Amino acid sequence: MTGPKVVIIGAGVVGAALADELTGRGWDDVTVVDQGDLPAPGGSTSHAPGLVFQASSSKTLTDLARYTVEKFCSLEAEAGPCFLQVGGLEVATTPERVVELHRRHGWLTAWGVESRLLDAAETAAMYPLLDPEVVLAGLHTPTDGLAKAVNAVDAQTRRAASRGARLLPRHEVLDVTVEDGTVTGVITDQGEIPADIVVCCAGIWGPVIAAKVGLQLPLTPLAHQLAWTSPVPALAGAAKEATLPILRHQDQDLYYRERFDTLGIGYYGHRPMPIRAEDIARLDDSAVMPSVLEFTEGDFEQAWKQTQMLLPSTRDATVEEGINGLFSFTTDNMPLIGESPDVSGFWVAEAVWVTHSAGVGRAVAELLVDGYCSSFDLHECDLNRFEEHQISPEYVLTRDCQNFVEVYDILHPLQPTGAPRPIRTSPFYERQRALGGEFLEASGWERPQWYAANAGLVDGRDIPAPNDWAARYWSPIVAAEAQATRESVAMYDMTALKRLEVTGPGAARFLNGLVTANVDKSVGSVTYCLLLDVDGGIRSDITVARLAVDRFQIGANGNADLDWLTRHLPDDGSAQVRDITSGTCCIGLWGPRARDLIQPLTDTDFSHEALKYFRATPAFVGTVPVTAMRLSYVGELGWELYTTADHGQRLWDLLWEAGQQYGIIAAGRGAFSSLRLEKGYRSYGADMTAEHDPYEAGLGFAVKLDKGDFVGRDALLARKDEVTRRLTCLTLPDPGSVVLGKEPVYAGDSCVGYVTSAAYGYTIGRGIAYAWLPSELTEVGTEVEIGYFDERVRAVVTAEPLFDPAMSRLRS
Repeated sequence: MTGPKVVIIGAGVVGAALADELTGRGWDDVTVVDQGDLPAPGGSTSHAPGLVFQASSSKTLTDLARYTVEKFCSLEAEAGPCFLQVGGLEVATTPERVVELHRRHGWLTAWGVESRLLDAAETAAMYPLLDPEVVLAGLHTPTDGLAKAVNAVDAQTRRAASRGARLLPRHEVLDVTVEDGTVTGVITDQGEIPADIVVCCAGIWGPVIAAKVGLQLPLTPLAHQLAWTSPVPALAGAAKEATLPILRHQDQDLYYRERFDTLGIGYYGHRPMPIRAEDIARLDDSAVMPSVLEFTEGDFEQAWKQTQMLLPSTRDATVEEGINGLFSFTTDNMPLIGESPDVSGFWVAEAVWVTHSAGVGRAVAELLVDGYCSSFDLHECDLNRFEEHQISPEYVLTRDCQNFVEVYDILHPLQPTGAPRPIRTSPFYERQRALGGEFLEASGWERPQWYAANAGLVDGRDIPAPNDWAARYWSPIVAAEAQATRESVAMYDMTALKRLEVTGPGAARFLNGLVTANVDKSVGSVTYCLLLDVDGGIRSDITVARLAVDRFQIGANGNADLDWLTRHLPDDGSAQVRDITSGTCCIGLWGPRARDLIQPLTDTDFSHEALKYFRATPAFVGTVPVTAMRLSYVGELGWELYTTADHGQRLWDLLWEAGQQYGIIAAGRGAFSSLRLEKGYRSYGADMTAEHDPYEAGLGFAVKLDKGDFVGRDALLARKDEVTRRLTCLTLPDPGSVVLGKEPVYAGDSCVGYVTSAAYGYTIGRGIAYAWLPSELTEVGTEVEIGYFDERVRAVVTAEPLFDPAMSRLRS
């Protein structure tokens, strides 16, 4: 046998895909266990309606779906094909949905999937069952279609078995054995199976399996209604299972698929119907299968009414049968992929719908075999991305139910989560509320986007008003706060930034083996650097401040960074890492008058000579002990001032009172984002991900190849001279033009890239967009266009940074 002993728990479409992908890479000691029969073991796969729409605001989800489509099209099971590529059609019956279809068309184009916008007549012609008087527009994606999920399970498990995999249906998993923090096997009702690696692909039962190794999986099974009609007259005589495109009517939370002369109707408009994974019926106790609950006809009444309005031919049919089928939901609508933080060798591939299943199978196989994923960026799917409160049962249930309600809603990219809020508040929260803070949410923290108290600053300023979509979660106060920061001084609440502490005699050596720059420098040094994966892709960008010989403070991007550092800790205990975010807070004090404000409050010398750019020092501001780091992500003189939470409000009050004579303001995230882009500062997760290397992202300055070995260095040596694309600064010449991010970029009629971050630059008086473009289109002065809803917005490649390229304001 080749490779480690792998046991996959769950033989649904994800487990089948993983078995196929692993054996295809030469690992043949693979066992797939399931409590049910193959190829329809009784989970979500077995009743899934199979509609595959590739459109998503997440590039990762579209990439996973595209691979799934391509793979399923290549598979054939004994019972027939695994994919019916009939295309997908999304329809709009309201003006708001028409606008949304333009946005979705932009996503598909940006991510490389062909689609076309249709007018009302074209839409009705493509799907003759539609009432042409109801439909306003459509979006057609020709490569969408119907996945035959059970056939896909059969084809993939049979192929895996032909390569040596062992399939064990009717094996109920009773436990997962662990010794010294490492998985050793799986106990079933028919005996124990030794394992070096266990992968939980149990779908709606995932929380039950994960709990056997002490892992709390933030997943909720929710029932979703699927009904089948009696024969529909307009489909009479249909010889094929499906010829019309799969159809979505998102204005009413509905979707449709053919089954010869009948229609399947899926509905998300009913009340959320969650069930605990522990309460799902046992296989032999369920009437149909464990994932199928009794159809509640009353919940479907509105769906049938709206169906008859949209598809008049259904008025001569009836609802013949239906189910309430269980599917997995998560708090951010993304899959759960990764290894347990506590039990080595226990992996999960959970909350994966048929749409993304083969892609996830490939991704997990690459992680296991190669140690990294080269095909997809998985940072949005990382199992260990969650803050602690985000895995609490109350939070998981509340958010998962709300996500069910919103599954087809038109959501703005800045739209904050609903209940439960507020969850985390900084020590400045009451002061911010008193100033009329307009709060959005970041990692559970209430974070002001702007302050109503600054409304007076708008008077007399020429502030261009953005269009309807860009104007949501925006105020002209954002512009005034940005301009006031450039002119005087402002306080920014930076508490939501993840803060980690690395300590121990081996801390410097440990960090230097992970980051791209040298952090083994003098006490007080602050270093901007990157965390890379083995292939040189960017996992995160961080700042590392050396506060003592054996103590470092890291400004990180999230909990996945903590997990990455923890996994790489030395076995000898010479370094430790802990999250200090909750017990600390931070104010960014920035602007040309920042030094005038702070110097009288402290005995520490805050002059440029004493505390240079990218240096840190302990100090007292009044009675408040702080760590002052001379950093600025807004491009102005100033410091990040860190203190413990108990001193936070006092720090705010001292700075606020002392700043009155300089016209101090509190400024929000809206202004911060604009100022950040004027300086060209990157944002991980938006501007660059694991798909990109430092040289492409314009971060080569943060890589010191001569400092010694670090994770990803060998890959960078091969990649640094092969840059074929670049993260590029674009400005929008037309006054008032602004885009949001994730739009396609065109050269002529061809899509050549996509926008990452965007904002209006109030200092430079132009819209700003950063975009990934082919290297040959990144010369300064090159003109391109950005597809913004139904418009083409002119954009010009511009040298960066746009503001203060000499860095004189930061270094004053």
